[in-house]
Amino acid sequence: MSGNNLVLPIVLWGRTAPTHCISSLLVMDDFRTIITGCHDGQICLWDMTPELKICPRAMLFGHTASITCLSKASACTDKQYIVSASESGEMCLWDVNDGRCIEFTKLACAHTGIQFYQFTIGTQKEGRLLCNGHYPEILVVDATSLEVLYSLVSKISPDWISSMSIIRSHRTQEDTVVAVSVSGILKVWIITAEVSKMQDLDPVFEEESKPIYCQGCQSISFCTFTQSSLLVVCSKYWRVFDAGDYSLLCSVPSENDQVWTGGEFIAADKVIIWTEDGCSYIYKLPASCSPSSKHFRSDVGKTKEGSIPPLSYSIADHSDKQLLICPPVTCFFFGRREPFHKLLIQGDSSGQLSLWSIPETSQPVETLQVSTTISLQEAFDKLMPVSSGIIDQLSAIPGKEQPIKVTASVYIPCQGRLVCGREDGSIILVPATQTAIVQLLQGEHMLRRGWPPHRTLRGHRNKVTCIMYPYQISPRYDQRSLVSGGVDFSVIVWDIFTGEMKHIFCVHGGEITQLIVPPENCSNRVQHCVCSVASDHSVGLLSLRERKCIMLASRHLFPIQVIKWRPADDYLVVGCSDGSVYVWQMDTGESSFIHLTNIFFVDLYLRSALLQSGNLPKYSHNALVVQAMKTNLTDPDMHVLFFDVEAVIIQLLTEEAQRPNPMLVSPETMQKSQAGADKGGSFLANKIFKQVKETMKETIKEHLLDEDEEEEEEMRRREEKSKSLSLLEYNLTMDTAKLFMSCLHAWGLNEQLDGICLERLGMLRPHCPISFGLISRGGHMSLMLPTFKESLLRQLSLATGRKLTLSDIVGKGTYGVSRAVTTQHLLSVISLANTLMGMTNATFVGEHMKKAPARPPRPGGTPETPRRTPAAPPQPSNPALQSQIKQGNYKRKDPSFQTPLGPCIEEGGVGWSQLAAMHCVMLPDLLGLDKFRPPLLEMLARRWQDRCLEVREAAQALLLAELRRIGQSGRKDAIDLWAPYLPQYVDTVSSRKYLTLICKEVLMKYTLSCCSLAATFGLVDIKEK
Repeated sequence: MSGNNLVLPIVLWGRTAPTHCISSLLVMDDFRTIITGCHDGQICLWDMTPELKICPRAMLFGHTASITCLSKASACTDKQYIVSASESGEMCLWDVNDGRCIEFTKLACAHTGIQFYQFTIGTQKEGRLLCNGHYPEILVVDATSLEVLYSLVSKISPDWISSMSIIRSHRTQEDTVVAVSVSGILKVWIITAEVSKMQDLDPVFEEESKPIYCQGCQSISFCTFTQSSLLVVCSKYWRVFDAGDYSLLCSVPSENDQVWTGGEFIAADKVIIWTEDGCSYIYKLPASCSPSSKHFRSDVGKTKEGSIPPLSYSIADHSDKQLLICPPVTCFFFGRREPFHKLLIQGDSSGQLSLWSIPETSQPVETLQVSTTISLQEAFDKLMPVSSGIIDQLSAIPGKEQPIKVTASVYIPCQGRLVCGREDGSIILVPATQTAIVQLLQGEHMLRRGWPPHRTLRGHRNKVTCIMYPYQISPRYDQRSLVSGGVDFSVIVWDIFTGEMKHIFCVHGGEITQLIVPPENCSNRVQHCVCSVASDHSVGLLSLRERKCIMLASRHLFPIQVIKWRPADDYLVVGCSDGSVYVWQMDTGESSFIHLTNIFFVDLYLRSALLQSGNLPKYSHNALVVQAMKTNLTDPDMHVLFFDVEAVIIQLLTEEAQRPNPMLVSPETMQKSQAGADKGGSFLANKIFKQVKETMKETIKEHLLDEDEEEEEEMRRREEKSKSLSLLEYNLTMDTAKLFMSCLHAWGLNEQLDGICLERLGMLRPHCPISFGLISRGGHMSLMLPTFKESLLRQLSLATGRKLTLSDIVGKGTYGVSRAVTTQHLLSVISLANTLMGMTNATFVGEHMKKAPARPPRPGGTPETPRRTPAAPPQPSNPALQSQIKQGNYKRKDPSFQTPLGPCIEEGGVGWSQLAAMHCVMLPDLLGLDKFRPPLLEMLARRWQDRCLEVREAAQALLLAELRRIGQSGRKDAIDLWAPYLPQYVDTVSSRKYLTLICKEVLMKYTLSCCSLAATFGLVDIKEK
């Protein structure tokens, strides 16, 4: 799918929550959102109420490695941005409100800490990100573009920075960056407004460097209450220093072999310190550490190790908790705005968040009880109705609550089938759109058991770990073949049309973890193989044509991480986790061992192998793609349905242009028929002659193929055998459009229109809130968790002032989630409604829903298309027609043209026009501004000249409607917002005037266009305008 396409994801999570082993934590300044990063690379957004109730809202995808740190990237409340960094050097800037990726980059170094720094230049406020990590300097990055501006460098004893803190001075214009290196040396940099303007200049060197002997520093924090103390926490002790001359005021060692991991000031005379095992302790500092005391600095130079200050109370004793995979992450946050909470938040490897509210005064208790605790799985378990998976209706086990888990999946777009391998070893083949309709929409299918028709393949004795359809990747493979691997060490080849097991490969000594297709330019023998990787560190080349293993590489000592190819040398290159590389001769099976300890040389060698491997063909442009995803290898599959709006429109119009409809008679057709009658007799006679001719040809063919009667009988027997396994015949394009439009429509706002959609248009009403997603820059994606409805209900209840129920948001709640989501959804529903409005078969009810006008032909002899039965002529692939449709040059039928089909088509066109009008113009009034998030003007402006005509018209209509809705004051605010981004060829006042003139010209230029669109929607009469 192209990056410019309008693609909307819908996710089916299932009943098992994704693994979320928390590695970093952040709380926004307004205390409404908690952000957690995990070791698998995902980011989770949690909503928090003033009563400290927590609910997970969305999950962000885009990082390929563990999240190492999170930081806020803006100080204003209207734009809540955060930045995340991973172990692979990736940095992403996210919008917390809707999960969009604003900007991303990748550096050669990994960050372990990021601090946000904001300063003012004149009237403009700018933000910087100060980053430290596995490199000997501090990088200063622009908070908007993520561009490295300059660096803070050490002259004396340069080393990696363990931790740092920014000290804001209210007395001078100088701000200080204090950092502690890995070797225990404290370094100080001065940042002024002039330095902050620097870019691409000489680095800034430290002002002071002082050894404080704090090896293994875990954190450093500045006391904002007194602005005179620094807390440095190391693994075996924590110390308090004077922020003026960095002299030691207090030093406390750990007890009982505890490992400190961080700390923070919670008051002028109190600190909270937490340990690696999740325990936290609050200490009262001695008088020598308090500037308000007369004994301040009285112990400087004579502080003794072992003088432990009094312990106020302890928090979160995890001695009775379950064994965790990795140490929990603990952070302390205090509110600078109302509510002024002091919160200690902890996240562990099970995805559980625990929250403690720290009281202002010490309580006479030994342990402070937890205020709130929640995990992803607990939130999933509380859902009513439960979150459904893609084939839950086919995986229910009598007497058990949990269905059989899906462990491997592959979607076959050319057939519209989804192949799901399950943990019991069975494989299910099911129509993708039909099973999605069962899970998301109401209808008669809810009363049918075992719907939709499906096929079950049984051969694996235990969990299926991977499935591949080789023909989808390369046409050189037989389109009958489906390959699966399981934990029973076997690889099975199936006939996807008959359900027969063709062959079993049992060559590995461990479960199959991966199936790979070799590149096109390998040898002829290897081209008909698939590569299998197993957990016993072995790699096999399995020939699907010869039905045997032609090579087994099993001498690897460590787990296999990557497989690359060098077809020119007939080499298979295997990279292992310890940095070793094995090179195998594919034809002979001989190997050579190369041990590359330097990761740079490993990457260089594998990259050279990749350059010679050639590029595998990518999937075609499909209206629907079902992608199985999992955050961890131990998770069951969740499924994301990606709807490409432009592809849906192109396929609908292509089928419309190529669908023969004898009931539609045009003057051109009549003229051609009359000419044919004049030349060669009546049209009916010609038709009868053609039928007789086809019959004679078939008879001659039967006589010529008498010797193949035995083969034909065998084919008939196979047909009867697979008759019960045949799948439902349906129009994939119309079914996709039906599912998509049913999910996008705002139900419950207009009962009359809802009735038209159900009865005349054939749409179905959702029976639960649908978890949509949002694709942003670089393929980064945010997916709503099924628990988002709890947060949305709470948010809308506060906005409306009344308690809402689940039925109040089913079908229309997504238009209150975020402005970006509203923009994508409105563009999609309006463009598709306009497309369907001009089609002949404009509804999802009728015979045209059962089968497409043309279907790609199968090879002769398959049971679903027997050779003796003449199949319908295949739909020709017409690139010229599809190109015209893409460019908007395809002329659809005139809607005013009357057809003999009667009022059915007219009612369908009117229904689609009313639906488009409601979403384009009337939705804010029907839904209410307190429940409606208006579309983003900048996203609509980008689609103003979209290559797809329908999307372009929808964007133009939406933009004009939104500009009229916001009024003159709203348009002025938009102009003032975008004026600074104009080219500075003239002064600012002239720029604003120029932008105002442009807006007026645009509005005047497209007034007639808007009126014509409104006339199309049935709102006004164009003659009156």
